[in-house]
Amino acid sequence: MDTLLPAAEAVGALLKARGETIAVAESSAGGLVSAALLAVPGASAYFRGGGVIYTAHARSGLLGIAPEALAGFRPSTERYAALLARTIRARLGADWGLAETGATGPTGNRYGDPAGHACLGISGPLERTRILGTGSADRIANMRAFAAGLLALFAEVLAEAPR
Repeated sequence: MDTLLPAAEAVGALLKARGETIAVAESSAGGLVSAALLAVPGASAYFRGGGVIYTAHARSGLLGIAPEALAGFRPSTERYAALLARTIRARLGADWGLAETGATGPTGNRYGDPAGHACLGISGPLERTRILGTGSADRIANMRAFAAGLLALFAEVLAEAPR
């Protein structure tokens, strides 16, 4: 967690200065992004909420995404990360939605992606997706890397976004 706090503090400060809010949908990061953002004093000014969307049950139950909405694509893709980010943003009425989906390890996921594969998504005034690959099968290290990658991508997008 200590390695995530500087990025979360920077993002939190930017969100507070801009008067904007955030919602987070995590999968393989297991809540580390939300935990880091919430560890920052004053998080209630910007953090609307989040969820660990680790299964199809969570996807439908927490986000209301029906299986039909995935016609033509699958989880652990940039398109899926974008869908999660847009959906969590809309459901929680936030200015920004962040999402992560991937395979932490020690093996790959059922879609054929190797351990260390993640897709990140940002939805807001600007939208962005990114594939992150660690090349590692270390589950805990990958969880941290996925969380750090999502916070870093969001910081990049915030720096480019109009105020």
